[in-house]
Amino acid sequence: MTQSEQGVTVVKEGESIHVAPAPVANLVDTTGAGDLFAAGFLYGLSQGKSLESSAKIGNQMAGKIIQQMGARAEFSSDELAA
Repeated sequence: MTQSEQGVTVVKEGESIHVAPAPVANLVDTTGAGDLFAAGFLYGLSQGKSLESSAKIGNQMAGKIIQQMGARAEFSSDELAA
């Protein structure tokens, strides 16, 4: 469950993990934040990462996209820490 500036809580089989949001220097536009979070989270899971690591990747991607106008990524995946 994404929670805007509060981060995200992931629940699986009774296990609940809260992950803080990625730092955001300048909020510009929230368009695409949910989609980019989902993409990052699913990428992490598909690579065998833990729920927490996957949520961190999702938060990083959402944090990056909201610092620009529009939902087309203007950053490289190299900028994201795994």
